[in-house]
Amino acid sequence: MLRIPCPNCGLRDQSEFQFGGEAALVRPADPEAASDTEWADYLFYRNNVKGAHLERWLHSFGCRQWFLVERDTVSHEIRSARRLGERGDSGAGESGGSE
Repeated sequence: MLRIPCPNCGLRDQSEFQFGGEAALVRPADPEAASDTEWADYLFYRNNVKGAHLERWLHSFGCRQWFLVERDTVSHEIRSARRLGERGDSGAGESGGSE
């Protein structure tokens, strides 16, 4: 089990959280004009990174806030955790509340 450092509540067990996926996903700018291929890329295809990866997490059984975690997908080491919008995330979590 991972121990995840919530930026609001501190270190907690993974069972308190909900995984939100890749943090860098960007919804198509004009949804009505997006092609089927653009929607498929957004909805279904992920990078499957080996190594450092930025992810969204929801502290479901705590503060109920979305935040970002940088985690190594090989060792599962958590390198950092921060609130959305901290350190110039450039909107990485803009769709965080919809999952």
